Amino acid sequence: MRRSRSALAGLLATALLIAACGGSGGDDPGTSDAGGPRVGDPGPIHVHGLGINPQDGALFAATHTGLFRVGEGERKARRVADRYQDTMGFTVVGSDRFLGSGHPDLREDLPPFLGLVESRDAGRTWKPISLLGKRDFHVLEAAGSRIYGFGSDFQTRKAGLLVSDDGGRSWDERTPPEGLISLAIDPDDADRVIGSGEKGLYVSIDAGRRWRGIEGGSSLLSWPEAEGVFAVARDGTVARSDDAGGRWREIGEIGGQPAAFEGQSADELYVALHDGTIKRSTDGGASWSVRSTP
Repeated sequence: MRRSRSALAGLLATALLIAACGGSGGDDPGTSDAGGPRVGDPGPIHVHGLGINPQDGALFAATHTGLFRVGEGERKARRVADRYQDTMGFTVVGSDRFLGSGHPDLREDLPPFLGLVESRDAGRTWKPISLLGKRDFHVLEAAGSRIYGFGSDFQTRKAGLLVSDDGGRSWDERTPPEGLISLAIDPDDADRVIGSGEKGLYVSIDAGRRWRGIEGGSSLLSWPEAEGVFAVARDGTVARSDDAGGRWREIGEIGGQPAAFEGQSADELYVALHDGTIKRSTDGGASWSVRSTP
């Protein structure tokens, strides 16, 4: 597939990073296959998404430099399967089953836009479901067979919102209220979704066909349980709404600027900071402690 100059430039930059990291080398990050020195693994850079694997309770962080795992009782993020796939959109949908999007590991013969991909072995391998070479979803959320994805079209480079009712095999296009940075689906009603853009928050009750503005500023969102939707603002303020975004109340502060946000339950929340630190709250966002470090 022919790649544009901008895509090739991005791939070249990633290729240089992988080469510097020794991504295809041996087990020791301090040596090359030939025995000479090489630059070590860069670790998780720019966390795009978070999720907890129901299979074993491990925390996963999808980043610009690959997928990382933090097991229960561990504090250090470890790379999954020596892979450097830039997983932009990411969501855990079942035991060992993840959905993702973004850009491939440069050692794979794949187009620069992954479309929707799926892993059924906790991120060790990925297979395309649809839109391979056509879409790069930066925002990806799922509830059952309903999937919302916001991202760029390869040919036009225009960002758009797509919705699937069959697990990502086919898609319908929607008109978003503005460019979206986050989405959250009502756990009790997949047609109800709250979206956040640079200008503010919006709600749709018909699967993204129509939107209206609601109270609140630009935030990262999570809706882990029906009775509570959470938002983390750029300044790190955590807020909660108990009426689907109608009213918000501030409940805590993460102590930094958020890069990714995920709620496992109304009590258990996770947030990644821009330096790769991941924090956890077990009291609904009121207080936070370090769960893992880069």
